[in-house]
Amino acid sequence: MRLSLLLLFFLSLSAHAADDGKAAFIRHGCYECHGFIGQGGAGKTLAPTALNYDAFAAIVRNSTNAMPPYQAAILSDADLAAIYAYLKSIPKPPDYKTIPLLNP
Repeated sequence: MRLSLLLLFFLSLSAHAADDGKAAFIRHGCYECHGFIGQGGAGKTLAPTALNYDAFAAIVRNSTNAMPPYQAAILSDADLAAIYAYLKSIPKPPDYKTIPLLNP
């Protein structure tokens, strides 16, 4: 019982972090290039991400490509972690072969 409650607590924290991350993703303008669910556009596809947090943070903080680097003064560590949690919470899209309309 105690383990179940602990697991439920951590799952609710994860869901809350993903909600905060979605808000931060929009507030900091990430959606403008990466789409509202990280699907890509002018910027790269971000979700689902296979990157671990350290690699993700290094890219965001030290980007030398078209995306400007987002230092901690612009994007806090807490917001960066929340955005990462949001991107990790986005499931992989279904394979097109499993969508009946696309496979007559």
